[in-house]
Amino acid sequence: MSLSRVLVGVKRVVDYAVKIRVKPDGSGVDKTNVKMSMNPFCEIAVEESVRLKERGLAQEVVAMTIGPSQNMDTIRTALAMGADRGIHVVCDQDLEPLAVSKVFQAVVQKETPQAVILGKQAIDDDCNQTGQMLAGLLDWPQGTFLSKLEVENDALKVTREVDGGLETLNLSIPAVLTCDLRLNEPRYASLPNIMKAKRKPVESIPVADLGVDIKSHLDVLRIEETPKRQGGGKVESVAELVDKLKNEAGVI
Repeated sequence: MSLSRVLVGVKRVVDYAVKIRVKPDGSGVDKTNVKMSMNPFCEIAVEESVRLKERGLAQEVVAMTIGPSQNMDTIRTALAMGADRGIHVVCDQDLEPLAVSKVFQAVVQKETPQAVILGKQAIDDDCNQTGQMLAGLLDWPQGTFLSKLEVENDALKVTREVDGGLETLNLSIPAVLTCDLRLNEPRYASLPNIMKAKRKPVESIPVADLGVDIKSHLDVLRIEETPKRQGGGKVESVAELVDKLKNEAGVI
């Protein structure tokens, strides 16, 4: 059996190698002249979707992103990696996971994929909620934190990374899947594929046309940089170490 269509989500985030700068007023992260790229977990999701197609287990891979016009670069990267076409839901505001899940739900109802594959989380907000919320909205089975994915007969066999080790599940189709680091090693897009990606179709949909409630339910009070780590010190005895751990560090 092969999946007729796989919808894979991609998010544009500050590049993982960039040192984050907080705005002076603490209202958010300063993205001025900052390198942006595809979320690393989304790269893994795209790679796994493309591998399914290469193995004859999926017929079409559709990459989807939500955001401003600059997100077109992220879609083109997914197309250069091997996705067949793209969907760009145009939205100029930052969306929290529930709103993202509702947007995906609307697109799923339009595209009718047999699987939705997402990164387990984005490295900007680290929420790790969208996949689970989407599965709940769609009432689909879900497999999160995947380290292995197989298609067997009319089901998906997934291996999950859990606190105690690994867990194997059989999921009926359609399903929502989220990818962990050890699932695969994403490929680099070759120059010929980058050129081909420019000719692949990308559909732009204003978020208002989906009729989805994207109202924010969370208020950001303040964003602060983590405190700089202080230098270590030396102690003369075990008793002094215990005293500092108890009275200065407060850890015992």
